[in-house]
Amino acid sequence: MKKILLAIYLMLIAVTTFAQIPELETWQQNTTSTGYNGIVSNVQLVQYSTNNVYVSCTCIPGYSIGPWTGNPNVASNQNFVFKITRSPQQNTGTPTAVGLGHIGVWSNGVSVFNVSDAMSYNNQGLWNRNAYYWEGSGFDNCLGHPQQQGEYHHHVSPTCLYNDLDSVEHSPIIGYAFDGFPIYGAYAYTNTNGTGAIKRMQSSYVMNTATNRTNGPAVGGMYPNGCFIEDYTYSAGAGDLDERNGRFCVTPEYPAGTYAYFVTIDQNRVPQFPYTFFGTYYGVVQAGNTGPGSGHVTITEVTTVYTGTTGIKSISDDIKYTLAENPVKDYAYIYFDPQSVNNVKAEIYDIRGQLLFSQDNMQPSISYTFDFTTYTTGTYFLYLTSANKRIVQKIIKAN
Repeated sequence: MKKILLAIYLMLIAVTTFAQIPELETWQQNTTSTGYNGIVSNVQLVQYSTNNVYVSCTCIPGYSIGPWTGNPNVASNQNFVFKITRSPQQNTGTPTAVGLGHIGVWSNGVSVFNVSDAMSYNNQGLWNRNAYYWEGSGFDNCLGHPQQQGEYHHHVSPTCLYNDLDSVEHSPIIGYAFDGFPIYGAYAYTNTNGTGAIKRMQSSYVMNTATNRTNGPAVGGMYPNGCFIEDYTYSAGAGDLDERNGRFCVTPEYPAGTYAYFVTIDQNRVPQFPYTFFGTYYGVVQAGNTGPGSGHVTITEVTTVYTGTTGIKSISDDIKYTLAENPVKDYAYIYFDPQSVNNVKAEIYDIRGQLLFSQDNMQPSISYTFDFTTYTTGTYFLYLTSANKRIVQKIIKAN
């Protein structure tokens, strides 16, 4: 009897431990399969420390994307490294606004964007445009599209990422916001304590019925109700979620409860305002993920590679890479092995010692492109430098 009880106890410990590391297990890792334009898809590497998880990704999903009607942009490899805290904390001070650009990352390494398309009526900043209304006709079948720099993203529930037809099971975690709190699919327990039937989470935002807008266009014609963000008003209790489109609740991955954001859709799977999380972050946002040039976090602590069921292994202090083509005609491609050191600096010099190119913070399991199209035929030297190592690689530029 004691042996049986011990076995049950150990099983419970294993289940509890499993449930406490969703920030590692959620990511869809892949290093071989390709997606759009032959780019390696989903997440290439997950590293972690005691306090943080680092997600390396191309921003290209494994599912088929495109075409994008009326959108001239093309999705491209973003070589992102995002940092997610493993101990998210409620922000008890001034909330951080959910800004433009990436505001979180889906479980496949694709960017989460907010409700806005960054434009407003007459550029006055008073009536801000709802991206789903104004840009939705250019979304692909997975409800995503690329922006000017090629960053593929979803403003709304990513319908190809998870089974949004499954209204019987609690939806999985489909991403993380940059404050470290999870983003779930559309279905959850009725009650926040983890009891009750599974139901579709409903937003508490209500569309206004007014026919006029102060300092804005009249309702109708080109500007129907719902085309602007301000056409919606938060009404506490009108739905299941708070003004951020989230709630504190028990979930399968967090049996002790967590604050969680949810995507919102209607009974026909049509995205419902505000679609993902909205307004301000519930938690404290770490630097490096948001703002201009963000998404290329420098890793300054010792990390371990998460390899799922095969266990874990440490990042080495060696610079491990593969270079192709050499000799090079137009472009050279360098790929850093998953076990390579973090934060490698690359510099290209010509035969006279003149620095022609420099890039910091190159990360393992990420590929990079060197443009040789403007270089003359001859010999060049690639210097790869980390905190403790330096390698020199000769590259020949051919005709």
